Amino acid sequence: MISKGRGAVSNVDSRFNRLAHSVEHDGWDIDEDPPPALETTLIAERAKTILSKNDSPDVPFEYSINPYRGCEHGCIYCFARPTHAYHGLSPGLYFETKLFYKPDAARLLREELARPGFMPSPINLGANTDPYQPCEKELKLTRGVLEVLLEARCPLAIVTKGALVLRDLDLLQAFAERKLVAVYISLTTLDNATKRILEPRAASPAARLKVIRTLSEAGVPVGVNASPMIPFINDHELEHILEAAKAAGAIRASTILVRLPREVSPLFRQWLAVHYPDRAQRVMHAIQSAHGGKDYNAAWGTRFRGSGPIAELLRRRFTLACQRLDLGTGERIALDVSRFRAPLISGQGLLF
Repeated sequence: MISKGRGAVSNVDSRFNRLAHSVEHDGWDIDEDPPPALETTLIAERAKTILSKNDSPDVPFEYSINPYRGCEHGCIYCFARPTHAYHGLSPGLYFETKLFYKPDAARLLREELARPGFMPSPINLGANTDPYQPCEKELKLTRGVLEVLLEARCPLAIVTKGALVLRDLDLLQAFAERKLVAVYISLTTLDNATKRILEPRAASPAARLKVIRTLSEAGVPVGVNASPMIPFINDHELEHILEAAKAAGAIRASTILVRLPREVSPLFRQWLAVHYPDRAQRVMHAIQSAHGGKDYNAAWGTRFRGSGPIAELLRRRFTLACQRLDLGTGERIALDVSRFRAPLISGQGLLF
């Protein structure tokens, strides 16, 4: 049974669970009211570090920060869902409803940036889960991280589909004045009906275009991630998304093909069966044709782009549209690492 306002249809078993289970409907509750909405639970995580170092050649950053694990946006395609299995939790509905947050994020970041020998490099904020998901409104962990990074003059790139990013416009403008920030707005569809089932608790398409426009007008460099593209679900919108983002002020663009690692595959298949039963098989055949006959191919160099006719056509359409619209592609917006200065930590400077 579908949970209103959530993306996943069920809680699939974690790959680390020793026991598997299946659910059979006996039909007794067929006329009963639908189940109540699932509440979100926030769990404090006492992390020992906040900076994660990237070892993949497929992504253009060395460090990333994720103040949250799990994401209430509920995007069914989210490649970060399998990380919940490490907590013994399902990457399905639990990924959307049982969220971990790092209350010491700002303190940990300050200490790590102040370590002797730290080499500054643009830091990615939002590589796994969205730094501006709904709980950020109250917890303000992302804002705390931004304050430390601004003090250190450390460059960063933000990836989000949350309109809450505009709350921190004052900080983002200060970053932009020093060429220290680029913001990338993920825009998967312009259709509200598609958004509601694909990304149920993310900002609306109109709200995201407003974010692009507001950031651009404020002098903050902003790009658009028209991602992921899902064959026969939203790929027909690619050019329209790029056109709308350009009109709003985006200066760069990127796109990737949907990828379904580990537990994301069965969750996505369930989602298709519920919301698009008429084309579910066609969608999966197209995805498999772009990933070597499998639901997902993790090989570096092709895992984001895919291969074969469908993937190649998508790349060609993207390239031609960006050329026509004068949208930059390839390397990300250049940021200045020369301004970095190690932040003060508690007790420093008191004797001077």
